[in-house]
Amino acid sequence: MRGQPIRRCDQIILCALLFAPMTAVSENAASAAAVEAMAQAATPAAIVDYRRKLAAYQEARAAFEEDAGAYWNAIADKRRGRNAKRRDYQAVTLDDYVLTQPPLYTGPKQPVNPEPEEERPPRQRKYIPVVADLLKAAAEQFQFVPQRPASEMDFKRAYAKVARAYGLTKEQAVRVYSFETGGNGNHDMQSGLSASRPGSRAISTAVGYNQLLTTNSVELLAEQGQDILRALGEKAARLSGSQRAAMERKIAVVKRMVAYARSVPDTWSAHEKLADTPKGWAIHALVLDVDVGPLLQTHKLLTSIIFARNKGYTLPLTAAELEMMNLTGDGTGLDMVTMPQAMRERVPTSNFFQRSGYERNPVAIRHNTVAQLLAVTDVRMDSNSAKPGARELAAAF
Repeated sequence: MRGQPIRRCDQIILCALLFAPMTAVSENAASAAAVEAMAQAATPAAIVDYRRKLAAYQEARAAFEEDAGAYWNAIADKRRGRNAKRRDYQAVTLDDYVLTQPPLYTGPKQPVNPEPEEERPPRQRKYIPVVADLLKAAAEQFQFVPQRPASEMDFKRAYAKVARAYGLTKEQAVRVYSFETGGNGNHDMQSGLSASRPGSRAISTAVGYNQLLTTNSVELLAEQGQDILRALGEKAARLSGSQRAAMERKIAVVKRMVAYARSVPDTWSAHEKLADTPKGWAIHALVLDVDVGPLLQTHKLLTSIIFARNKGYTLPLTAAELEMMNLTGDGTGLDMVTMPQAMRERVPTSNFFQRSGYERNPVAIRHNTVAQLLAVTDVRMDSNSAKPGARELAAAF
């Protein structure tokens, strides 16, 4: 995909040279017209009306922010209280949650200033590396080229074999895959990018069947690296000749990557900083490898299952419950998973979010109780599990 603009480069440059003067004149004319229109609109009466509306907006917004601030402070206080109770092995009850929904702003909209305002430069977006960047980093930083599958079905078979060996059920693996990828995702699928949507752009570094972020890959290698190396070593022992030599070279690279992932404290924030480096991008390229990628994808789900078990939750996790832990983090997800159905019906989803995350999450807002959120997750899994990619993964089990 990244090669296409290069092939068209000369044509694009030519078009730019031909049309740049016309575009510049057009844009300048449009800008001048907009300024003139604003100036005409900025009569004394219009300015007075604007200032009156602005004062009303600011007053309403300030009142809302006071209510919202108090609400989200209560959410944080309740969360701290629940965590303390769990540390002391005390039961968590309905009283340990905020049971009202977040306040919504219903006041007047911010008015448009009729007077021309100084234009602000557009905010620069942080660059999100794509698969091509990961592969480039792997080659440059570790002299490593991931072994890509001969076909997507080969990767599905490899993932199913590893997932089954580690105790994941077909239902868990297939339904989480169907939710995360829409039921048709490939092993190199990246969040936001789609071949069917020309001009689409990556919205995160999430790649693969369970949409691992760069930080996930670094953290999994730091925490599960020895098990991954053990599995690769066992595979190498069953090979011979050039295949064994290639696997041993891969193991040597993964060992170096594990050492790098462990060079920082075992915290999400430390792993996040490391992940946002060329070496971190190179580690993330492992999700594309037909031997290592299935291990990373499996461990991403397995860590949630082990976390729940270690916290005393021994019931099998449904795919929707596992997805909640996958999406929100193990601690937050387990809070929802361990909740009795009667409580799920009453506890708002806002209890499991920071304010900024909640306000950017239309699904959590629309399906605003734990029961509704789990139900809509199941519905989406049901629908997407019928798609070809999900059916192929199911057949691989």
